[in-house]
Amino acid sequence: MPPRPDLGAQDAGRASVAVPRAPQPMVPSQFQRFVQESTGKLLPVYGANLFDNPLAYAADSSVAAPGEYVLGTGDEVKIIVTGTFDYAGSQTIDRNGQISLPKIGTFNLAGVQVKDLEASVRKQVATVFTNVNVSASLGKLRGVTVYVVGQARQPGTYNLTSLSTLVNAVFASGGPSSNGSMRHISLRRGGRTVTTLDLYDFIAKGDKSRDVLLQPGDVITIPPAGPRAAITGATDHGAIYELKDGTSLQDLLALGGGMPTLASPQKALLERIDAQQAGAARLVQNLALNPEGLALKLRDGDVLTLLPISPAFANAVTLQGTVAQPLRHVWQPGMRVQDLIPDREALITPNYYLRKNQLVQNRTANLKIQGLTPAQILAIEKAQNQPEDLALATEIIAGNAQERIVAGASLNERVRGAVDQINWDYAVIERLNKQELRSELIPFNLGKAIVAKDPQHNLLLQPGDVITIMGSSDLQLPMERKTRLVRIEGEVAAPGLYMALPGETLPQLLSRVGGMTPQAYLFGVEFTRESVRKQQQQNLDQIVRQLESQLSSAGASLAANLTGERAAQAQALQQQQQQQLQAQINRLKTRRSKGRVAMELPADAKRLDALPAVPLEDGDAILVPSMPAFISAAGSVFNENVMLYRPGKTVGEVLRTAGLTEEADPAQAFVLRADGSVLSRRSTGWLSSFESTKLMPGDTVIVPPKVDRESNYNFVVRALRDWTQIFSNLGIGAAAIRTLRN
Repeated sequence: MPPRPDLGAQDAGRASVAVPRAPQPMVPSQFQRFVQESTGKLLPVYGANLFDNPLAYAADSSVAAPGEYVLGTGDEVKIIVTGTFDYAGSQTIDRNGQISLPKIGTFNLAGVQVKDLEASVRKQVATVFTNVNVSASLGKLRGVTVYVVGQARQPGTYNLTSLSTLVNAVFASGGPSSNGSMRHISLRRGGRTVTTLDLYDFIAKGDKSRDVLLQPGDVITIPPAGPRAAITGATDHGAIYELKDGTSLQDLLALGGGMPTLASPQKALLERIDAQQAGAARLVQNLALNPEGLALKLRDGDVLTLLPISPAFANAVTLQGTVAQPLRHVWQPGMRVQDLIPDREALITPNYYLRKNQLVQNRTANLKIQGLTPAQILAIEKAQNQPEDLALATEIIAGNAQERIVAGASLNERVRGAVDQINWDYAVIERLNKQELRSELIPFNLGKAIVAKDPQHNLLLQPGDVITIMGSSDLQLPMERKTRLVRIEGEVAAPGLYMALPGETLPQLLSRVGGMTPQAYLFGVEFTRESVRKQQQQNLDQIVRQLESQLSSAGASLAANLTGERAAQAQALQQQQQQQLQAQINRLKTRRSKGRVAMELPADAKRLDALPAVPLEDGDAILVPSMPAFISAAGSVFNENVMLYRPGKTVGEVLRTAGLTEEADPAQAFVLRADGSVLSRRSTGWLSSFESTKLMPGDTVIVPPKVDRESNYNFVVRALRDWTQIFSNLGIGAAAIRTLRN
């Protein structure tokens, strides 16, 4: 038996009482382990969780004592007498149950109820004095010492406030142990049983009719638990329950609020122990939870498993996919596809209208949706009001055409309205074949079902059917059925966003919209495609990863081979070169491919039929520029400014005008043509000179730096120097050269 609990600090005007200790975790009982072996679940004892916090049910010593409270030894009485005799003071009832007043004498108060206290004192004073006023009240309360024995979690001696009841004492002791009874807790006083408490009545109903105030010397006995049964399965109140004589299944379910809604009333499983059974002593039987089944008297060792209801809907069909209301709908006899989808409006998704509503939001919100950083958004907004800052804005976005691409994508969305394109030729019904217990797919033509009302496709529905409406994001549609929006801008008769016809090519669309203006520069046409941009970006990212890997391995190899007096000097040079190359690679990471497709047009192209007959795709963008009046040089040159173009100007003239730096490598120079193609010394062939190549308006001559012949980083520098591959295959513009070489 544990030692008596320590006394805690007393409240003002109240006797000191024991502070209940937090009970130790209960060890599972043998029946709990038995149920766990059968069900796989360690079920709690019903109501045991309430005893985890004993202080929550401690008596409140700050409240006034009830009128039925019986005075006893240790209680303090406050008395005020005025009139022919004056007195004001406090008296504590002694062990004989008496108090002593001056000039009055000693008299007994033990056993007097609080409601009779003032009358008793007045009667005693009146034996000596007349014409007096008497006021008497209860002061400090005494403590009561009680004993908790038996199957308690913490049996022992407890000093509680005199306002404590049997329930308070049970909670102070931590309640019954896993083997203790909650339904037969007795209180004995003076050798006789005063009351027997059923905690189930208190826990489930709040019934304290069997609860009584404690008195000093009371003994609380918690006997071993009686017969037990377990309830598990489709219930929130699965637990071990203690039975009384005649306890029915309905009685136990009532403790948890009654029959669970999610439990099947048609069937439950009852495991029962029958010691008289020959062979195995455990039996399983089906039990319907009807009035007869609920009235079943439970036995010691019963384990009842409540089965869940079926999740199937008896009268529902499910509509999903590209529809206005993807949810379950009520099925009715004779229901067909058209009853579920009565018109085209039923195929417009809610997201369509949400995206439409977002179009009226400010441009900043739209740019955030597109994933741009605050710096990029600020640059774009500034460029809207100050056109001279547009170049800065586009450079921040990493690409000289990136802002136009973003704006084009935004325009595409505004015009398209982000509507989900329906597959009118195919929809499907998923149906359970109850004979073979397998799913079947029943396809039908959606357009014929709801537009043409073709009975062959307006199929009869059954309960449980799942109807799926496909969109362009679910299955790739044939080209002729796809919506292909193409952006055309620049020197054309009617710039705008157009829907390309099935099989329509680039020159055909330009002709259909009215052709080009006289200022059009056909050689410089920019044709960008989203699928090309993605592939170019993948290639660029792959090259960056390869460069980083090679740079790391080259640095490790060089460090291992450094020996001798020049090792420190060589190591410092190596670190400097490595930092420079890593910075160049980091800048290359920021570049973004544009998706431009080089047209490779003749330099003198003037007519639309010179353009390649490329079939158009959704998202294509065409920019027909006006003829620029300049050409430029970039890279390892002294003068990177643009130069005025004049017919017949050659590469050699531009190189002489721009001036080559000491680090320039003219043998690796190349031209980034206005049409997006790249012309290098290797591509000019044996019969023509690279320097004598005639330039076109908008061309850019690029001169890379020499390779450091004394460095073991040659292959890395060579890879970075090979701008011809980067510009021609990876689709980044000439404006990137300044950023990459700085």
